[in-house]
Amino acid sequence: MYAIIENGNKQYKVAEGDVVSFEKLAGAEGDGVSFKVLMVSDGDVIKTGADTANAKVTGTIVKQGKASKIIVFKYKAKKNERKKQGHRQPFTSVKIEKIEL
Repeated sequence: MYAIIENGNKQYKVAEGDVVSFEKLAGAEGDGVSFKVLMVSDGDVIKTGADTANAKVTGTIVKQGKASKIIVFKYKAKKNERKKQGHRQPFTSVKIEKIEL
């Protein structure tokens, strides 16, 4: 059994027991979260649209962290104009506990 959920204008395919990294969610480690369900597949049967109105995907926040650093370097040739920046994207790891129909 798996489900397609929406979070932060992105869609994720999840199954029970998966650990998925999302963009930063509000909450501390150990808190429960729930997601909007777009599609649920239970073996041969696929449910979408109005059939998923009562479906629910719940999970627990495992970790709040930051991804590895990327370097952004901008420059303009022959102008002595340079700009170096680093960025670490915050993320939240969530363990999917239950998919309910």
